[in-house]
Amino acid sequence: MSSRAEALIVEKTLPSERLDTWLRTKFPAVSRGAIQRLIDEGHIQVDGRQVKPTHSPRAGQTVTVHWPEARAAEARPEDIPLEILFEDASLLVVNKPAGLVVHPAAGHDEHTLVNALLHHCAGRLSGIGGVARPGIVHRLDKETSGCLVVAKSDEAHLALSAQFASRKVHKIYQAIVCGELARDTGEIRAAIARHSTHRKRMAVSEDLGREARTSYRVLERLRSATLVEAVIHTGRTHQIRVHFQHVGHPLVGDRTYGNRQNQKLEDLTGYAAPRQMLHAFELAFTHPRLGRKMEFKAPLPPDFLDALAALRPLPT
Repeated sequence: MSSRAEALIVEKTLPSERLDTWLRTKFPAVSRGAIQRLIDEGHIQVDGRQVKPTHSPRAGQTVTVHWPEARAAEARPEDIPLEILFEDASLLVVNKPAGLVVHPAAGHDEHTLVNALLHHCAGRLSGIGGVARPGIVHRLDKETSGCLVVAKSDEAHLALSAQFASRKVHKIYQAIVCGELARDTGEIRAAIARHSTHRKRMAVSEDLGREARTSYRVLERLRSATLVEAVIHTGRTHQIRVHFQHVGHPLVGDRTYGNRQNQKLEDLTGYAAPRQMLHAFELAFTHPRLGRKMEFKAPLPPDFLDALAALRPLPT
């Protein structure tokens, strides 16, 4: 698969605007960091010359973007079984198991979903995410299971990313939370930012955070816990986990955001969850090529069903 190039003409001179910022307006689905990386690596040039991300675009200049192909140089194909819910030439939807990291990162350079995808798709993945993240449009935490869409082509990647950015992708999760929620339905609005001291954690911060909104409804009331359906209207890191911790009901099994409440649950019920009980149950989006609404559901995995069985009221 060869790289794909796009040429853009700068309409007017913007002396106070940087090239990376200008490109973000043209490709809102691509992160600023990814654009800066492409500029630094020479994949984005102005009038055939390599420039810096701080370059100020001038009227009449031609900005050429070479979207790199997905390469297996840093992520090696591995024959890891995948549960595929749907696949065609543009994309595939997988039911990601808990415990599987989505893409290589520090400490996880193999045995990831990307390694499995490189083997399954034989390299036919979008290159926009770079070498380490071919095809990856969105992510799920390592210990979160469920629906995840992967782009095979750059066109599908850009179109899907734009749907995520404009909040047109419908995502429904099922989660088991500690304690008994007072209301059958509710909404949590609380801005989320990186934790001030624990850099791998997120936290509610109205001053520094980005807008975040989660709505929920109770599906089943359990022993000292509640099964909920959660819909995220914004896509912040750890959003569901942080929001339910914020209202005093962290996820069952989430030792990062709810260690004390989980210990209390274990003392009361004798049940200790093997991971955070969060499952991406349903995913809906518009197919980039067909223009048709697609909906997918991932069945609850065995450990989630075990948690429900252990926490349901005991027979009298």
